[in-house]
Amino acid sequence: MKWSEEAQKALEKVPFFVRRMAKKAIEEMAKKEGKQEVDIDIFNKAKEKYLGIINKKEDVINIAIVRCNIVSETCPGVGCLKAFNDRRVHFEKYRDKKVELIGFFTCGGCSGRRVHRLVQTLKNYDLHIVHLASCMLFEGDYPKCPFKELIKKDIETQEVEVVEGTHH
Repeated sequence: MKWSEEAQKALEKVPFFVRRMAKKAIEEMAKKEGKQEVDIDIFNKAKEKYLGIINKKEDVINIAIVRCNIVSETCPGVGCLKAFNDRRVHFEKYRDKKVELIGFFTCGGCSGRRVHRLVQTLKNYDLHIVHLASCMLFEGDYPKCPFKELIKKDIETQEVEVVEGTHH
C-alpha cells in the first residue's frame, strides 16, 4: 500500500522492534476505511486506537523529569512529583497552563547513557521540556552530577528545552 511522505516519516519514529507490526495494523485500518493510501490522518487514528495517544493541541506542555540513577536507589521521587503536582518551585511557571508529565526516568548511571535514547523516544509523544531533578544539581547528601552539562547539552541538541531543578 502507498504511504504519504508525512505518514512515512511518522512511521520511522515508531520503535524498530514494533514497526513492522504497526505498519501492518495501520494498513489494515486504511483498507477497512476504503483508502488507497496511508496518510497522516490514518496514522494518527491508529496511534489513538492502539496506544491511546491523541495528538494534542499546542496548548499542552509535555514534560519529563530525569533524575540521578544513584540517588534513585534511596529516593522514591516524591519531592519531584509533589512539586510538579502542586506546581511549586521550578514548576510554578506552569501554574495556569495545561501540563502533563509524560516521563520520569533516571539518567542510567554516570555519563547519562540513558538520557539521549529516552528523550528521543519521548519526542514521539511531543515532549517539550525536560527538568533535571534537583538531585543532579546540588552537593550535600549526594554528590553533584559530574555529567550534568553534557546531559543538558545533549537534550538541547535534540531541540528540547531544559530546566534545571524540580523541588529545591
